[in-house]
Amino acid sequence: MQSDKVKLAILDMNNNEPNQGLRCIVDIVKSFKKEVDFEVFDVRAKNELPDLSFDIYISSGGPGSPLENEPWRQPYLNLIQNLWDFNLKSNHQKKHVFFICYSFQVVCHYFELGEIKPRKSTSFGILPVHKTAAGKKDIILKGLDDPFYAVDSRDWQLIQPRLAVFKEHGASILSLEKIRTHVEYERAIMAVRFSKEFIGTQFHPEADPVGMYAHFSEDANKQKVITNFGEAKYNQMMDRIDDPDKIIKTYQHILPTFIRRAIKQHTQQLIS
Repeated sequence: MQSDKVKLAILDMNNNEPNQGLRCIVDIVKSFKKEVDFEVFDVRAKNELPDLSFDIYISSGGPGSPLENEPWRQPYLNLIQNLWDFNLKSNHQKKHVFFICYSFQVVCHYFELGEIKPRKSTSFGILPVHKTAAGKKDIILKGLDDPFYAVDSRDWQLIQPRLAVFKEHGASILSLEKIRTHVEYERAIMAVRFSKEFIGTQFHPEADPVGMYAHFSEDANKQKVITNFGEAKYNQMMDRIDDPDKIIKTYQHILPTFIRRAIKQHTQQLIS
């Protein structure tokens, strides 16, 4: 890796299961190739983890229970705690971390921000996400509509926030899941800013509409969605993939904004 470039670690949490998310993350990171060198670490399948020499860390989504106690878990949480502690102790250089879906749930459970529980049914599709008052002011969501749309694919959720713990950590809730007037279930927390440098979403901001359209147009993938969620859900998703006001905005804004801000702050730290 060249020393004049920002170092970025992608933490692959997919446990060897086929997915589109990792490809999407890599594609977004590659768009910053003039400023960023990156490396992918297979956390759950190979117990691979980066050291503390990286400047930016993006931890992916993944399948299964975020509460599983496998060999990768404690080393992964040790890394997250070490990055958190580094930022607390360092006055200038900071480590920037983004957590997506599965990783978000694991870390919210670790920081005891609320309850991580199974959903009554899988949330799947391109769905509206509503900003909180804090989310309307946060740069990571600024420029997006309210509600904005994002790819949601999860069997678990963060609910029942422990507001005293949020206050203790200096964390804030940025968004909540869609409003469902026909049910009485608590709305899940969809994005959290843990600190100036740590942020995470329970949805998939990396989802690429072009890649998604190609993937779900394939007959095998189409039939899988229809079998699991119905033809109406499939048709709704495909219509929303094409909509220029929906996930393309989310894809172009959230992760790129996070990376751009991290690069800018890293550069300023080097100058100062």
